[in-house]
Amino acid sequence: MYSVIEEFLQSHNNLMPIRYSYSNIKKMTKGFKDKLGVGGYGSVYKGKLRSGHLVAVKLLGNSKANGQDFMNEVATIGRIHHVNVVRLIGYCAEGSKRALIYDYMSKGSLDKHIFPKEGLISLSCKEAFEISLGVARGIDYLHQGCDMKILHFDIKPHNVLLDEKFVPKISDFGLARLCPLDDSSLTMTAARGTLGYMAPELFYKNIGGVSSKADIYSFGMLLMEIAGRRKNVNAGAAHSSQIYFPSWVYEQFNEGKDIDMGDSTEEDKLIIKKMVIVALWCIQMKPSDRPNSMNKVVEMLEGDIERLQMPPKPLLYPEHKPIVDDEENSDTQ
Repeated sequence: MYSVIEEFLQSHNNLMPIRYSYSNIKKMTKGFKDKLGVGGYGSVYKGKLRSGHLVAVKLLGNSKANGQDFMNEVATIGRIHHVNVVRLIGYCAEGSKRALIYDYMSKGSLDKHIFPKEGLISLSCKEAFEISLGVARGIDYLHQGCDMKILHFDIKPHNVLLDEKFVPKISDFGLARLCPLDDSSLTMTAARGTLGYMAPELFYKNIGGVSSKADIYSFGMLLMEIAGRRKNVNAGAAHSSQIYFPSWVYEQFNEGKDIDMGDSTEEDKLIIKKMVIVALWCIQMKPSDRPNSMNKVVEMLEGDIERLQMPPKPLLYPEHKPIVDDEENSDTQ
């Protein structure tokens, strides 16, 4: 595997971020002193470049898929420059030691700010809306702004990082796929992503092919969570009707009720309503019922709420039986 990675890095040398040695990485993190977080892929440490620039160093563990994850991340994110996508500054590949070096994001990941039980001051309605719009623009850029279309496949609050000004940056491209810009649908051998955000076509083969609309679905679930300040599926909800938030909120709007978000102003209520209606369009079961592109989603968010129609009610499951590939090695986390 190491020679495959080495060959890949040599062949992509022209568009690459900086390559660092493992001893450089130890120096910049002061011997991995300040741990920022840990995940299925390994651990993240705070570091500082010689220029004084702060970075986050993601040290990858030794899982089977990591060679592929690492190459995915370097190949996709190495060619991206967009205000709403995290910047990959460099990487390290020395035998089994692999690391990715990004800009440091001082406000951490979005999930800490939208599920307020974690003790941080929750975002204002305006901030939440601006963050949603930034994420939508970032995904639109991935789908249409590069020489290759980049499908992320793991859009969720945990993978949106915030800088000191709360500008959102999409991160974690370990599951991303590159495909030609005109490729409307991909063949997938295994479902990839995180349950709760994964598009249904990744499980149910008979509702449509896998395309950039899978990211539109995940964005809809993320947008719904930002608007509602709660997880979309909450088994501990006070009423069974509220377990699946999108269905509940759809019923509320259908009956002409607003969703009460505490001390929200009339303007806030309109912003929340617009975010929810756009989210409901994005999470339609059939890919063909969702907006055509992320560019269209950005337009809907930027436009007037009066011009948005209510979509059909979102289903949690298709009405017909699923045809699921029984694959043990799927990339679900």
